[in-house]
Amino acid sequence: MIKHLQELLEKAVSDLQRKKIFPKEIKPQINFERTRSKEHGDFSTNLALTLAKPLSKPPREIAQQLIDVIIESSHVEKVEIAGPGFLNFFLTQNCRRQVIKQVLKQGSSFGDNNFGNNKKITVEFVSANPTGPLHVGHGRGAAYGASLANVLAKCGYQVQKEYYVNDNGRQMDILAVSVWLRYIELCGVPVVFPDNGYQGGYIVDIARIVRKKYGDKFLYKSQDIYEGVPVDEKDGGDKEAHIDGLIVNAKNLLDKKGYDKIFQIALKNILSGIKTDLEGFNVEYESWFSEKQLHDSDTIDRALDKLKENNYLYEKEGAVWFMATHFGDDLDRVVERENGQKTYFASDIAYLMNKFERGFEGALYVFGADHHGYIARLKAAAKGMGINPDNIEIVLTQFANLVSKGKKVQMGTRSGNFISLSQLVKDVGVDAARFFYVMRSHDQHMDFDIDLAKSQTNDNPVYYIQYAHARICSIFNKLEQQAMQHNKEIGLASLHMLNTEQEQTLLRTISSYPEILTAAARTRAPHLVANYLREIAQNFHSYYNAHQVGIEDENLRNARLSLCKATRIIIANGLQLLGASAPKTMFSEDK
Repeated sequence: MIKHLQELLEKAVSDLQRKKIFPKEIKPQINFERTRSKEHGDFSTNLALTLAKPLSKPPREIAQQLIDVIIESSHVEKVEIAGPGFLNFFLTQNCRRQVIKQVLKQGSSFGDNNFGNNKKITVEFVSANPTGPLHVGHGRGAAYGASLANVLAKCGYQVQKEYYVNDNGRQMDILAVSVWLRYIELCGVPVVFPDNGYQGGYIVDIARIVRKKYGDKFLYKSQDIYEGVPVDEKDGGDKEAHIDGLIVNAKNLLDKKGYDKIFQIALKNILSGIKTDLEGFNVEYESWFSEKQLHDSDTIDRALDKLKENNYLYEKEGAVWFMATHFGDDLDRVVERENGQKTYFASDIAYLMNKFERGFEGALYVFGADHHGYIARLKAAAKGMGINPDNIEIVLTQFANLVSKGKKVQMGTRSGNFISLSQLVKDVGVDAARFFYVMRSHDQHMDFDIDLAKSQTNDNPVYYIQYAHARICSIFNKLEQQAMQHNKEIGLASLHMLNTEQEQTLLRTISSYPEILTAAARTRAPHLVANYLREIAQNFHSYYNAHQVGIEDENLRNARLSLCKATRIIIANGLQLLGASAPKTMFSEDK
């Protein structure tokens, strides 16, 4: 419908130019928005206001000139000037009702559009280090990233969902050493576990796997394990130096093959758990990209060579630095340390280059709010390699607090004191978990109320929405039991009978679904879909409470059934985008 309205105004502008009322060089961009109140019509445009300056005329005068030449349309009842010069378009009743035909015909594809213009993008999200199970802190990024990817695909993007596996570097070494030390304990040798080690119970579980497979093969004496290792923080030392010393000793004692066996068991065990937890959270990826792949290939060297060729690398104090400040970053960044070891940022640069080498036209990263500094440095890296920084998009999700019985749940990941994502799903269900994480804007802090998510009341938004879907299914089931099946042809032919205020409100809400999807894709805001679902559920419940559906009048009954079915389709489509289900039964009674 927006396209049709744009065509009407484009024709009006052209007519005014032909009549020399508007100059020919005027080429306005015509945008429409759905109005918030039915008193202001269905759609509104600020075209007259945008033309006021170039035409040197009052906006309301321009608006009237446009109205005077807008051709008649079977879809538009009237056009009014509002406020300083807005043009409000009122659709005909018949046009509003035709959306029911579209929904019933298109089904799950209703709302599909080409906003993304088939652009090939990769959406990377979660990408938590495989050093432990996913916890509730990862849930928001997972729900947001997956929901956004679904919305983008619905709006014409070619989307690939990717998880970047950080399976290389110091954190993974800390994991391997933590498992090894717990393995030593299981072998009966007492150890003093490092302050900076991973202390969760899952580490002991992995250590048991190592011992079951290799017996005492990796057992060493305490004095060998701690020989030359700086003292830990609890003893007045430096916990970072202490863990680094343990890593060096582990690699020397176990040699490369032995160390790698422990490393791989830990990695595979945790990564397998992450994949399982995400699948249970209705999150699936097309690609699991290994950081180690970058180190084992020449990708990092090629990326740095490209920066060097462009004269954006320099040496200082034995290290190699990237001139990030040249592109607006607050600091230059080390890409190669004095010992020749590549930094994490060097891997980030190579990974960015790799994405575009794989043919993607855009790279969208979903990071936590604590990764704010990555925006400038990744944009700088893109510029340094000749990649258009506008094709690099970094979305930051704010933290989510877990609230139980009105109190914030305290957690610490390194200490192992956390609630896993799988436990949250077990407690509240995947539908509530997915919906609650995305029902607020990603750039706002949120409190995840466990008690509300578990409740089966209208205060629980996902329950309220699913209740509307199940209620509609119940209507159809009950009518079928009474041998009054929905006759689609009669229903569509009788749409003119949908005249009540509640029916008009529901029709208006249904027709806005495509614009909601486009807005959610444009602003990277899947919470708009969540808010929309709450609105359509509320409008349906109000309609249901005000009117009988299973009435004797065959024409009106089938018209109302068509309206209900269209509503059900929209709710199911929206819930699917957000990773939640649309149950057919939740209660027993219906009108």
